Amino acid sequence: MKHGRKIVKLQRKQDHRDALLMNLTCSLIEHRRIRTTLAKAKALRPYAEKLVTLGKRGTLHARRTALSSLRHKDMVKTLFEEIAVASKDRVGGYTRITKLGQRRSDSAPMAYIEWVDAYVPKAAPAPEPEVAAEPVAEEAAPAKKAPAKKKAAPKKKAAAAE
Repeated sequence: MKHGRKIVKLQRKQDHRDALLMNLTCSLIEHRRIRTTLAKAKALRPYAEKLVTLGKRGTLHARRTALSSLRHKDMVKTLFEEIAVASKDRVGGYTRITKLGQRRSDSAPMAYIEWVDAYVPKAAPAPEPEVAAEPVAEEAAPAKKAPAKKKAAPKKKAAAAE
């Protein structure tokens, strides 16, 4: 009997399917939204949401469990520090699937899968006035010294000629 066996096989062996889901999850964590086929997006959803649940726990055991599934330390760090923190008030349903239509080449149904509480890091504004002020001050100081030396030399020659 196959009770509780609702894993979508995606026409792949188990090792290939596990690697595919791991890579899709890493891409989803890194890019916050990915475009893939609808079948892969539906297979990815429970896999990714279980990892967010681990991230919300935040324990060392949960981090090691996530690392055994993802195998990328930087992706686990991003999952625990950014994505799980953004979804801390949500009970479930961390991902959203948006259907896009058919792919032109083989008419496969395509979809976007993204985080519902997408965390978009803000770019820190660079202090431009300080950076602009320093080169101007450095250029001004040598410019003052150089003409003073050039002016002194022609005066001596002019005085010697007279």
